[in-house]
Amino acid sequence: MTPKQITEVEKIVNEQIQKALPVENKIMKREEADKLGAEHEFGAKYPDMVSVYIIGPSIEFCGGPHATNTRELGHFKIIKEEATSAGVRRIRAILR
Repeated sequence: MTPKQITEVEKIVNEQIQKALPVENKIMKREEADKLGAEHEFGAKYPDMVSVYIIGPSIEFCGGPHATNTRELGHFKIIKEEATSAGVRRIRAILR
């Protein structure tokens, strides 16, 4: 990513954080979460019952953030970006 792209991604994420979106946590059957289209880590194994976070239109298997509102997350800052495979980039970021 170019420095300009990194700045743009940080801007987009921080704008979403400032929207103060509610964070909802639900415990449900893994199959139900899959039917909802919940995102999860590729290749990870999950139990029959999973914790799912819903933030605006995003539905994800539990990976945090353990907040009740996005505004609690603070400021998003990318600290590293790298290639993980052909055509795929990974960013590492912090919240402060």
